[in-house]
Amino acid sequence: MADKRVLIVDDLHECILPLLSEAGYEPVYSPGIDRAGILQIIQGFVGLIIRSKTSVDKELIDRATSLKFVARAGAGMDNLDKQYLESKNIKAINAPEGNRDALGEHAVGMLLSLLHKIPSGHHEVVGGAWNREGNRGIELKGKVVGIYGVGNMGMSFGTKLSSFECDIIGYDKFKGEFPGAFIKNVELEELFERTEILSIHVPLYDLTRGLFNETYLRKFRNLKVLINTARGEILDTKGLIKLLEEGVIYAAGLDVLENEKLSVYTEEEKAQLEKLSSLPNVLLTPHVGGWTYESYQRISEVLAKKIGALRS
Repeated sequence: MADKRVLIVDDLHECILPLLSEAGYEPVYSPGIDRAGILQIIQGFVGLIIRSKTSVDKELIDRATSLKFVARAGAGMDNLDKQYLESKNIKAINAPEGNRDALGEHAVGMLLSLLHKIPSGHHEVVGGAWNREGNRGIELKGKVVGIYGVGNMGMSFGTKLSSFECDIIGYDKFKGEFPGAFIKNVELEELFERTEILSIHVPLYDLTRGLFNETYLRKFRNLKVLINTARGEILDTKGLIKLLEEGVIYAAGLDVLENEKLSVYTEEEKAQLEKLSSLPNVLLTPHVGGWTYESYQRISEVLAKKIGALRS
């Protein structure tokens, strides 16, 4: 029946199928389907579950005449036209609870690796150099860590930092006090003034796209280390490189890039990536902060629970 069918167009953990069935739905698992295929059959489904490959735009939404919800397997919802979905009374669901622990751990791992020069130390030893002084580390204890965006991801990062005896401050324009006592809610000016280590955890939308450019980053008067595990389009790569080269920023850990499709890079993008890759104080990972074996299953469990609640 159309009021029970849910189309899954990306790879999800197999537990999603029995969980949706138990909730009263009829899941159709088609992770290999392309956009043309989705547009052809979507009118027969009450639900659509996606990851990042599918853009839920006006064209798709208008074809989905029976659609009641779109579920994003993960946290980011920048590939959904949320405003148009709302105008059609279609619910948008995501699952940040599923991968927040994975991302929090990854961000801490990047930070510690940079402070203690673990990647450069490893490569030097493998290359035959035993350079203790050149790889002397910096302790996290006592440093001021600023969290920009204290939602599921920022809170997870802060929670995991709470045992390192650092001073954790957070700014979130949409929130009041944060749960627990380990993240102090501050105004933006105090974040600019005190932050030594900045971790970015805001979603991508019009106001945050390109927000962290050279001019904005220079407002952080004591910034030495930057971690971005949110979205690459939030951070201006050219500006970051300039601040790294000037020594204004000591180190950067990037799990995301402005353009993650390396095969279609422009010459400028190739040059920027080559520069980032050549800097020993930059750590790059391929958007895997929230991607673990555990989060793969947990995301499906969270989505199934939320989707099931729609029928109650």
